[in-house]
Amino acid sequence: MKKRIAVLTGAGVSAESGLGTYRDNGGLWDNYDPMEVASIEGWYRNRKLVLDFYNMQRAKLAEASPNEAHRLIASLENGYAVDVITQNVDNLHERAGSTHVVHLHGEATKVRPENTFNDEDGFSEKYVFDIGYEEVNPGDKGANGVQLRPHIVFFGEAVPKMEQAIGIVEKADIILIVGTSLQVYPAAGLYRYASPEAAIYVIDPADVPLFEPRIRHIRKVATEGMKDFIDILK
Repeated sequence: MKKRIAVLTGAGVSAESGLGTYRDNGGLWDNYDPMEVASIEGWYRNRKLVLDFYNMQRAKLAEASPNEAHRLIASLENGYAVDVITQNVDNLHERAGSTHVVHLHGEATKVRPENTFNDEDGFSEKYVFDIGYEEVNPGDKGANGVQLRPHIVFFGEAVPKMEQAIGIVEKADIILIVGTSLQVYPAAGLYRYASPEAAIYVIDPADVPLFEPRIRHIRKVATEGMKDFIDILK
């Protein structure tokens, strides 16, 4: 039976593809107030502003390509049972070849009516659909006649796929954390669900808060760190 690897990724893994990180110096949140463009309150205050922001993100994503780090993560499937749990809303893991990807914070290329995917409907994805890199504007409605919104987990909303992600981490033999500052909860605490026997690796050039002595920190950007990690597995 193949060993299981749970790969937890954040914005740093897509930075080499030209997609900006959020919290680093020069990141998106230096130029945009996340409470205005990425919170549920911001959505209700100004839907057009939020739609314009994600239209811009989709346009950037259309120009981006998976980088070597994405491809190296996908290549792990050649010898392991791999699940990618990502905080990223881009589709670069899938485009690089990863076949099991859980998007904790939603997907930029997907939309849904604003009154769906909630507690009332059990977070059903019945009305979620992929629009690729097209724009969504005020007045665009779903099949149920309700305004479309990004299929994104806004600040202030539940993270419905956390339970699925926890189950993946609990069963993993190896936890690999790539390109995340471990500052965004609840995703930042996922590695704490690892079994006591699981090996844990973090790839990040910056200091990250590490709370367990078994965690090995590879202080490199995603691509170079992935090369080191694959060498370790050999």
